[in-house]
Amino acid sequence: MAEEDSYTKDGTTDFRNNPANKKQTGTWKACPYILGNECCERLAYYGMSTNIVNYLKGQLNQHTVVAINNVSNWSGTCYITPLIGAFLADSYLGRYWTIASFSIIYVFGMTLLTLSASVNGLKPSCTGNVCNPTQIQSTVFFISMYMIALGTGGIKPCVSSFGADQFDDNDENEKKHKSSFFNWFYFSINVGALLAASVLVWIQTNVGWGWGFGIPAVTMAVAVVSFFSGTRRYRNQKPGGSALTRIAQVIVASFKKIHANVPDDKNLLYETVDEESVIKGSRKLDHTKTLSFFDKAAVETQTDHIKGSVNPWELCTVTQVEELKSIVRLLPIWATGIVFATVYGQMGTLFVLQGNTMDLRIGHHFKIPSASLSIFDTISVLFWVPIYDRFIVPLARKITGQKNGFTQLQRMGIGLFISIFSMVVAGILELVRLHEVRKHKYDVTYIPITIFWQVPQYFIIGCAEVFTFVGQLEFFYEQAPDAMRSLSSALSLTTVALGNYLSTLLVTIVTDITTKNGNPGWIPDNLDRGHLHYFFFLLAVMSAINLVIYLFVAKWYTYKKPVSTFK
Repeated sequence: MAEEDSYTKDGTTDFRNNPANKKQTGTWKACPYILGNECCERLAYYGMSTNIVNYLKGQLNQHTVVAINNVSNWSGTCYITPLIGAFLADSYLGRYWTIASFSIIYVFGMTLLTLSASVNGLKPSCTGNVCNPTQIQSTVFFISMYMIALGTGGIKPCVSSFGADQFDDNDENEKKHKSSFFNWFYFSINVGALLAASVLVWIQTNVGWGWGFGIPAVTMAVAVVSFFSGTRRYRNQKPGGSALTRIAQVIVASFKKIHANVPDDKNLLYETVDEESVIKGSRKLDHTKTLSFFDKAAVETQTDHIKGSVNPWELCTVTQVEELKSIVRLLPIWATGIVFATVYGQMGTLFVLQGNTMDLRIGHHFKIPSASLSIFDTISVLFWVPIYDRFIVPLARKITGQKNGFTQLQRMGIGLFISIFSMVVAGILELVRLHEVRKHKYDVTYIPITIFWQVPQYFIIGCAEVFTFVGQLEFFYEQAPDAMRSLSSALSLTTVALGNYLSTLLVTIVTDITTKNGNPGWIPDNLDRGHLHYFFFLLAVMSAINLVIYLFVAKWYTYKKPVSTFK
């Protein structure tokens, strides 16, 4: 019995593919390597992405709306490609090898980006403040950007899940640390973002883009080394085969048996006799009452066993049916994250451009780059994560009786509520700024109010992140079937992609509508002539409506029910 207790019961293995030994692998022994990898990778990502809108406007000579949309589209792609990485991780490669291989692609992308900004012939030629990039130079730049987008697609959905895999769900002592892992995982992301928004943005603005991109490239190489250093301490979940195939099998079998009657006694539905699920790396799931149409796939008929073996396209286990149900139930919660991601995305576009119109000076000789204001979002996160983990959770636990203080759904809802105020504050600030500009009759020599008035809107978004994004990380991991956790994490990340695409769509629609009849529109190149506050207030109204929808969706959510452990 003592020997059994020394091994994990969640199906994880060590680097030699043997059952994972609790004393030698996992928990906080493995996490420093994973958190170090994430910190360095995020430093590389934010070091490049935080200020990219200014690179597009300055070095590639793009108009404001074009630059905003290019950043939004690229950022969106960075959160769509995780679907590719997650599929490979859950189905074939496992999370370890997916992270390792895509990290190499990432390093090559960062290297090419550095060359495009530093090597003569690849970097745009500039005369004074005007640059004239060639088609080839722009193409090389965008190839490197989208190589990075592909590389990050194998890392984003896997790292958080891989870290959570280090804690055995069947060990109560380990399980209680898992929620803290997600908090500190997000903390490590923002340590990287803090250095990127402060040091790297300053280097890009004052030293040069070659150095500004080169340092993140080196940092990404360090991230890879950090990850490989922990190989012997990791616990690895076995890939469970193609999740998309299993989903398709349930759908096909359900329609083939559309006329079958589901028995009142759900114990009569088909399931394997063995303790373990037929899906590698997954526990069995108990039957749930919702989405009962798919139960037809588990109804046994006389023809199912004629050939001596079960055809998975005609008969599926209850666990396989519940896999599909779990993913379908996540979709309404997932959809409500899109508007929040749109709000979050403004930090890399409109907040930066709004900041460009304000007084950037600190003293007489130093100017703070507008993109560096995102440092206050990061500071907010670094402030709220330990406060939440050490003070809010214990206090909330006494009030709610929940072991984590709030349920994951409650936590996300609080973040959605807080995010509304970030757009309201940003809109009010723009109103005040425009009032000052117009009071001075658009005098180009007059620079209104200091950029530090933007701090509150960044700080509020940071607070909302700690509730919504960290809650999402934990919720989509916990509610995913065991063999589909990377895919579920990728699904949660696509809200950021769709949020960026929604931002692009909104900017395009607003520009088309508001520039008719020769009007400058809400978001012209010269924001002093525009109405940027209208756009921020539009997002505030959308966020409020989204919160109401979320409350209804969350109220009716049904949690998954795992019913077995691994031998």
